[in-house]
Amino acid sequence: MKLDSWLLEILACPNCQGTLRADEAADELVCTGECGYAYPVRDDIPVLLVDEARASAP
Repeated sequence: MKLDSWLLEILACPNCQGTLRADEAADELVCTGECGYAYPVRDDIPVLLVDEARASAP
């Protein structure tokens, strides 16, 4: 997964507007806010759709 650091600084969770952190092992962006959703990254493109997200482990 290749995401620039500046991109992670401006992206926010579409559900709760929390910050996102990269989970390289799972190819996901995980919300550090209230909802904790994990959004997939496909072909180095974040899919920030709530319908595509999964609830991440606590």
